[in-house]
Amino acid sequence: MSVNLSPLRYPGGKNKVYSYIKHLVEINSLTSYIEPFAGGAAIAIKLILRDEVKRIYLNDFDPSIYCFWKSAIFYTDDFVDLITNTPINMDEWHKQVDIQKEKMKLNPSDKNDCLTLGFSTFFLNRTNRSGILKAGVIGGKKQNGNYKMNCRFNKENLIRRIRLIATKRDSIFLYNLDAIQFINQVIKKTRNSLTFFDPPYYDKGPALYTNFYEHQDHVHLANSINENMKNRYWLLTYDTAPQIQNIYEPFHLKFLEYYLNYSVSRPTKGKEFMYFSKKIDAGSYQDYLKVATKKEA
Repeated sequence: MSVNLSPLRYPGGKNKVYSYIKHLVEINSLTSYIEPFAGGAAIAIKLILRDEVKRIYLNDFDPSIYCFWKSAIFYTDDFVDLITNTPINMDEWHKQVDIQKEKMKLNPSDKNDCLTLGFSTFFLNRTNRSGILKAGVIGGKKQNGNYKMNCRFNKENLIRRIRLIATKRDSIFLYNLDAIQFINQVIKKTRNSLTFFDPPYYDKGPALYTNFYEHQDHVHLANSINENMKNRYWLLTYDTAPQIQNIYEPFHLKFLEYYLNYSVSRPTKGKEFMYFSKKIDAGSYQDYLKVATKKEA
């Protein structure tokens, strides 16, 4: 079973492909790992905690996610105090929902604002169905379901995870940029790095994420990757929407269609696309992924 060391629950989280990503890092002799759409950052966190890479770069354009990571990694004691002292009940849940509704009034550069928004993100991620910030609370608002809102909120375990991650803060670089800005301002300046692009799903994105992409956003990202990442090591995953195939087909990239279990209301075995840069050695993917189809460049 794949162990998730991230404190966040994330729909479509890629923790199950960790072993394959580790394989790519090893066979391509890479020392840095980059996530432009960090989300729960399960793979990045596991790589750095196990010393498989020297540094990780985490970026998320959503201030909710960015503030969570900034608070947990760099304001750790304050964040742990919030976890310890905050009750897990419906009054608190409503308070945290209201913070998310007003998040654009908060300044991620201000420590108190960052902690407020970061903790709200964490609280709702642990108490909402499937960890989705826009979803309803586990057990329903009357808390009369089979599971209660605290069933995914083991404070001691989560604090232990956060403190462990914080020990690596000097090797973690955190950003709050649009993905295309991040490519130009950060990724292009790195060396010996593997970038894992995991953008919002094409079809289900609006239902899963507070920051989702429209069609043209997916097109702009593809063009930016094609123009700026030619001589770099990267891979990209997407849901199997035909529009994604149409966007990426002109670039003549090697790709796989593989099975990935993810949880949104119930565990399902979904298929995803995985595209590879022309520079990367994709290695023995058949040893790590359940492949449905494959296509060479």
